[in-house]
Amino acid sequence: MEMVSPASNGSSTASKTSIDGLLAGVGYKVRSSELRQVAQNLERLENVIVNSSTDISQLASETVHYDPSDIGSWVDTLLSEFDQPVSLPYDFSDLPDLAIDQNLQQLTLVTTVEEDSGIRLVHMLMTCADSVQRGDLPFAGSLIEGMQGLLAHVNTHCGIGKVAGYFIDALSRRIFTPQSIFLSSSPYENDVLYHHYYEACPYLKFAHFTANQAILEAFNGHDCVHVIDFNLMQGLQWPALIQALALRPGGPPLLRLTGIGPPSPDDRDTLREIGLRLAELARSVNVRFAFRGVAAWRLEDVKPWMLQVSPKEAVAVNSIMQLHRLLGSESDPIHSGTGIDVVLGWIRSLNPKIVTVVEQEAKHNGEGFLERFTEALHYYSTVFDSLEACPVEPDKALAEMYLQREICNVVCCEGPARVERHEPLAKWRDRLGKAGFRPLHLGSNAFKQASMLLTLFSADGYCVEENQGCLTLGWHSRPLIAASAWQAAPLQDRETLRFDP
Repeated sequence: MEMVSPASNGSSTASKTSIDGLLAGVGYKVRSSELRQVAQNLERLENVIVNSSTDISQLASETVHYDPSDIGSWVDTLLSEFDQPVSLPYDFSDLPDLAIDQNLQQLTLVTTVEEDSGIRLVHMLMTCADSVQRGDLPFAGSLIEGMQGLLAHVNTHCGIGKVAGYFIDALSRRIFTPQSIFLSSSPYENDVLYHHYYEACPYLKFAHFTANQAILEAFNGHDCVHVIDFNLMQGLQWPALIQALALRPGGPPLLRLTGIGPPSPDDRDTLREIGLRLAELARSVNVRFAFRGVAAWRLEDVKPWMLQVSPKEAVAVNSIMQLHRLLGSESDPIHSGTGIDVVLGWIRSLNPKIVTVVEQEAKHNGEGFLERFTEALHYYSTVFDSLEACPVEPDKALAEMYLQREICNVVCCEGPARVERHEPLAKWRDRLGKAGFRPLHLGSNAFKQASMLLTLFSADGYCVEENQGCLTLGWHSRPLIAASAWQAAPLQDRETLRFDP
């Protein structure tokens, strides 16, 4: 057998030509003869990155574009400038994904620091939640410090860094300050946060517009109508309905609005002030209007007689993300249904023309803490992702605080203190059906209005979907809130009630 020496000039030249062509074909401006020097420089670069006092997380936060295809001069340039004050970080994202040798893989270090830290954060969050569920609070507490350290290597202004920060804070409160885990705030603070969340993203607008359209259609042909709002807040929902009623063919009806809300902490009558503003609007568009405020900290404290419903009125009961607060835990069957059963019972006694219900499409009321934590992490990661895509609102940080308070309550609190007990639409269908309500189909007008609403937001990714007569608003095919409408079923139909619209 003929042997060919590897030192043969012909084969060596051909091999170099082949390698040079391969490198050039994938965009690298480097010769095979230069690879040894490049590799040595890469080792130096790795040592500099590891030992430098410079915060390498800066290197992925802004962009200054070098031509990384010229790999040799690119590494030389980076080495020469690394020890200088870094005024603008570098962008490694344009580097072709080709490993020349093990040292070339180090070039991915800067671009993957944040991604790897984000993955580690998620794993540590799950481990910490599992430790909390098992009662191993010392170990769970030890993980908090490690996670806070990892936050230094991720962007906490968006993405997983921001969401992880909120969940780390909630876990820390649960572990270290269990006596003060419930975030108390004044009604005024809640109103401010609610308003900014309303402005920052389409979720609350979708809830209001969809419910209003259903109520407007239910009131068709009635001359005296009465809306009972379970959470008046600043009355943001009702100007649109007042204006729509003003344009109703045949003239507007007499509109009564009963707004339920917390008592004012000072001498002001906040509910009455909101009512006066709405009355002024109604007067300007020639709608006869009457307002009544019912102050109550909890819906369970409201009694039907407080609402002064007349049998001559067409009644609409409106609940925007409120009914879940009446739920107990699935693991506590004795108290799980008390509040919701009482309230649904007296709602039905009013024989309403329509009941509009909007709730978070989530599973945050399961038996185990880890399950609840996992669901919440996935859910709020999606919500924050959608919020980032919306046009920048001046005080978006306040909108995010609205969500942060929900997260803290879901993660921190147990027993009566935990009021954010979100459940999915399927469970609400079952619960409302058993309570004597039958579903009403949200028609094409509600779907069109919701779709038009999304055009106000430049973000692509929001989607409205019809679900067995209900509407959901979600982000990239994941539903996040669900709107449904209901009517009190005749007593003789309760036993045979079917839930298909």
